[in-house]
Amino acid sequence: MQEALNLLGLGVKAPTAQKLTQNIERIDALSQRLMAALGERIKHDPGVEGPGPDLYLTAAGAWMKTMAEQPARVIEQQVNFWGETLKHYTRAQSALARGQLTVTDDEDDSPQDKRFKHPLWHSHPFFNFVMKQYQINAKAMREAAQDLELPDEVARRRVNWLTNQVIDMLAPTNFLATNPDALEKAIETEGESLVRGLENLVRDVERHGGEMIVSLADRDAFSVGENIGTSEGRVVHRTPLFELIQYSPATEQVHALPVVIFPPWINKFYILDLKPQNSLIRWLVEQGYTLFVVSWKNPDASYAETGLEDYITAYIEAMDKVQAVTGQKQLNAVGYCIAGTTLSLALALLKQRGDQRVNSATFFTTLTDFSEQGEFTTFLQDDFVNGIGDEIERHGMLMAPLMSRTMSFLRANDLVWGPAIRSYMLGEAPPAFDLLFWNGDSTNLPGRMTMQYLRGLCQSNDFAGDGFDILGHRLHLSDVTVPLCAVACEGDHIAPWKDCWRGVAQMGSDDKSFILSESGHVAGIVNPPSKKKYGHYTGGRDFTNGFQAWRDSSSFGEGSWWPVWGEWLANRSGEKVPARQPGEGLGPAPGTYVHERAL
Repeated sequence: MQEALNLLGLGVKAPTAQKLTQNIERIDALSQRLMAALGERIKHDPGVEGPGPDLYLTAAGAWMKTMAEQPARVIEQQVNFWGETLKHYTRAQSALARGQLTVTDDEDDSPQDKRFKHPLWHSHPFFNFVMKQYQINAKAMREAAQDLELPDEVARRRVNWLTNQVIDMLAPTNFLATNPDALEKAIETEGESLVRGLENLVRDVERHGGEMIVSLADRDAFSVGENIGTSEGRVVHRTPLFELIQYSPATEQVHALPVVIFPPWINKFYILDLKPQNSLIRWLVEQGYTLFVVSWKNPDASYAETGLEDYITAYIEAMDKVQAVTGQKQLNAVGYCIAGTTLSLALALLKQRGDQRVNSATFFTTLTDFSEQGEFTTFLQDDFVNGIGDEIERHGMLMAPLMSRTMSFLRANDLVWGPAIRSYMLGEAPPAFDLLFWNGDSTNLPGRMTMQYLRGLCQSNDFAGDGFDILGHRLHLSDVTVPLCAVACEGDHIAPWKDCWRGVAQMGSDDKSFILSESGHVAGIVNPPSKKKYGHYTGGRDFTNGFQAWRDSSSFGEGSWWPVWGEWLANRSGEKVPARQPGEGLGPAPGTYVHERAL
């Protein structure tokens, strides 16, 4: 065994027999727990487990069509793949025949890939051979998929997505025998790392009801209200769907018009209040605003019939309470992600009712025109949506683990395979990272609301099209006429900035501002001035000639967009008045609903 380890370049001592025996006993006990936990897994509808048969039939039909009409093209692909593989094999054989047990720099022309950063991938002939053959295979698969003559762009995106998922899944880093980091760790720890990895796997499967969802952060490292989500305030209103929190002022005077933030109910609101130094909630209070934030209920099966109309009604009820507490006839509203989409619907409804209580609106990473589905194309086709519908029929809700798993596979290497390697093969504990802790603190979604959103907004695009029917009104994007500011993020894969911009361009407001932040869906928003990390584009005024014309007319600013938005908001918030203290209310912030976990 020691000779084999030395041959692989892992020259460390072999594990002792006693240690191996102990670890085998632990593995046996853990294996029994794992099987028991997997047995608890709820069987999901096949539609949410993978693409339906129609995609495979489309891909097979396209390949057969190509084979029949352009056989030389298919043969050329195969010959090229065989040629690259044989050439790669011959080079490796030649090197071994010369007794060469290292890889010279001129042989290693592989592209940079953080999965292959271990030196042995580039210096040891075995690992280098495996890495390069994987890259050859991946290139051949992508080229074969790209050359298929598919019927439309939707099929193209779905086939490309599935191809990339298979490529990522088959990476040699995902297997113990071809992962030098994992092998080294296993030998150095006498197998302890693998046992810890199995413990981590059992913990995750047990925690997620039989689902194999890797923990991205240490679940015990944070407690909401103690070391994150600590801004001072009181719950001033509670309904079965939400709690309304009023935050304590940090200045002697505040702007007359209050601000109410509607966070997405897909996640918890404390993403805006992780730590004092990156808390948007704390920053707004320090700028002199009377701030209210909605904390949504984490629904169970009893909320099956809760729909978008209930959320819109909740928006209006929250506004009623804000006005009652502050004595103001108007307020400024903020919506983040799906809560911004719903805020747009609420504003359209208020417009049709002649209700002018909202003085201005701000949208964070908000989609309202779903004509381009981007990376969600695969998940917004009938096979997947029908599968979700069947899940909701059985459970009354879209359960959090299923939602989390789906979102993770949009960035599989970063959110699935990479964390799984660190946790299950290297035996590392999840990091104490507040952002990833929040990401794992997911929520269930009410059944009726989920299907209204997927069918009426995402698939049919009714709000940007013929109109979205709700609460006795047919709502259109053009009904949003209040002064508005929209913030989108350049690297956002959930709500691409160009799609956010397109929705804003169709809104009926004559007073529009658009801010494009660097970075992604969360980091681009949670970007405090103190970090001086991500810049932003602003000042563009062209909303008639497409997003590129707006981009060309904008200017770049260093650092956070918060001060730019703060100035915009201040100009629409009235004169200063004495600060308003929240009353005793129903208890301290962050309230009770935020502590409810989906699992």
